[in-house]
Amino acid sequence: MNRPRILCVDDEPNVLEGLQRNLRKKFEVSTSTSGDAALALLDAGQTFEVVVSDMRMPSMNGAVLLSRFRERAPDTVRLLLTGYAEIDAAIAAVNQGQLFRFLTKPCAPEVLIPAIEAAATQYRLVTAERVLLEQTLVGSIRALTEALALARPEVFVGQARQHERARKLAEYLKVPDRWHVEVSSMLASVGYVVLPADVVAKVHTGVALEPAERDMVKRLPQVAERVLSHIPRLENVKAVLRHHAPDAASSGEDASEPPVGASILNVLRDLAVAEARTGDTALAIKEVKARTDKYDPSLLQAMEAVCEPSAQELRRLRVTELRSGMVFAADVKAQTGLLLVARGQRATEPLLERLRNFALRVGIVEPILCETDP
Repeated sequence: MNRPRILCVDDEPNVLEGLQRNLRKKFEVSTSTSGDAALALLDAGQTFEVVVSDMRMPSMNGAVLLSRFRERAPDTVRLLLTGYAEIDAAIAAVNQGQLFRFLTKPCAPEVLIPAIEAAATQYRLVTAERVLLEQTLVGSIRALTEALALARPEVFVGQARQHERARKLAEYLKVPDRWHVEVSSMLASVGYVVLPADVVAKVHTGVALEPAERDMVKRLPQVAERVLSHIPRLENVKAVLRHHAPDAASSGEDASEPPVGASILNVLRDLAVAEARTGDTALAIKEVKARTDKYDPSLLQAMEAVCEPSAQELRRLRVTELRSGMVFAADVKAQTGLLLVARGQRATEPLLERLRNFALRVGIVEPILCETDP
């Protein structure tokens, strides 16, 4: 088993030498003599399970350094070494949620080593939970939405593109726990499966809804809530979806400030509607970017940076030439007119199997327009 990687920060080299001597048998130890040097290690791509910092250092004290670690490497568990005169500052740092523990100096090895071991255990628990959420849960929800897309392709128009855009936009904006946004983007259309096909088409293209249709759409958050009610750890996702539903702001049911994930999904929905109407991504971006009364300018700027048209080559392919990962640039229909795949969907193996089966039994309109890298 690999030894935990820890970083010790102190402006006194002899103290660092002592720490390294006491800790190197159990841990892989790196050292820095200043906060700036420690942060430079993060900039260089190094990662640490635990960081142990002295409180009193020139230019940047330990509390500030560990706060910066919290922002830039939130999984790294943070310990502060402090003198008795600095106890109040250390307690304040703990109460602000920035530290795992603080230890008083001088700190004997029999006290320091168990504290670091506990911090390393905490790191493993946090990262294991993230793997569970970001891989197992996200993978399960992806499978769910892909199955629904096979049954109701008209509901999931452009879902793969929107999902990819949401992921990139959350990454661009450095949103904490970005998996919430990723999952929300995949689940955003789940409630639409209860809507008639013509109402779904109106929502996707921005056509005005009749009063009865608006009532249907306003109930979508409750539909999604019931679908997700038995899945744990999705409270933040539910909050995003409540604020993402069309007309959510005007319904008056939730007047709280929308989560950043909802703002991301909302601006991308407006962009998709503008794209459907104009048929041009660049024009759609220009139109949505003008909505400074609705969205924060920094979000609009990020949307433009992430969603600007990329160099894609359109190819006309037969069913036998399709490959997993390709994006459909136009609807795919059976010879009977039945919609099989909505534009913007990404090809998966189950979807390709469905197309091959329809091609054999019913027939598919070919060639099929797909986006590929140039």
